[in-house]
Amino acid sequence: MIRTISIGGYILIQGLFERMMPNGNAVVRVGSRTYEGKPVGA
Repeated sequence: MIRTISIGGYILIQGLFERMMPNGNAVVRVGSRTYEGKPVGA
């Protein structure tokens, strides 16, 4: 499932959803790299 996360104030990253962290952040994978940030919801 593709998810979008926000890193900082202006950077959005879209990638494959990996997991939710206990602090409410989501982890997504783009290629071989993973990124953690706040989920952007509809």
